[in-house]
Amino acid sequence: MHQTPASRYDGLSQVLHWLTAIIVTVAFILGPGGFGRLMRQGVDPATRNDIVWHESLGILVLVLTMLRLAWMALRPAAPQLQMARWMYLAAKLVRIALWVLLIALPVTALLALGSEGHPLTLLGGVRIDRMPFIAESRVAGLADWGEVHQFLGDSIMWLAGLHAMAAILHHVVLKDGVLVAMLPRGRSPN
Repeated sequence: MHQTPASRYDGLSQVLHWLTAIIVTVAFILGPGGFGRLMRQGVDPATRNDIVWHESLGILVLVLTMLRLAWMALRPAAPQLQMARWMYLAAKLVRIALWVLLIALPVTALLALGSEGHPLTLLGGVRIDRMPFIAESRVAGLADWGEVHQFLGDSIMWLAGLHAMAAILHHVVLKDGVLVAMLPRGRSPN
C-alpha cells in the first residue's frame, strides 16, 4: 500500500498526530501533583476529577498510539523532506524518543498504580481496584514507578516542545515545508 512520498502526511496521520499532541498536553496539565501523597492520605481518586481525567486521557493516549503505529504500517508513504543529514538524524532520534515515551508513560502509570495498590479510575465510573498481575510481578519492585512516570511526563513535554520549536524553525527560517507536511491542505501558516 506504500506509494511514492507526497509533500504532506495523509489526513488520518495528521488527525492522529494533533489529537495525540492535544491529549498529552491536557493530561500533563491535569496530572495531579503529589498523587502518591494524596493516596497515602486516603483520598479516593474517583472523587478527584483531575485524577479521573488524567488517567482516562492516559489510557486514550495508549490506544491512539497503538492505532497510530498500526496506521504507519498501512498508510501511504510519509513525506521525504530534504534537509541536512544531521537534521534528519536528530529528527529521527526525537521521533523515536517521542514514540517510546508515548508507550512508556501509560505503562509506567499502570505499574505505579498496580505496584502501590492504587485503583485505576476512569470516566464513566470505570474502576479497577486491584491489579494483582502487576502488584505480584517482579517488575513492580524495580523502581518507584510513580517517580518514573512523573519524570517521563516532564520529559515528553520538553521533547514535544523541542519538536514543535524545530518545526517552527523549519517553517520560519528554513522555509522547507517540514511544518506544512503535518498541516491540512490550505492550512499553511504565513
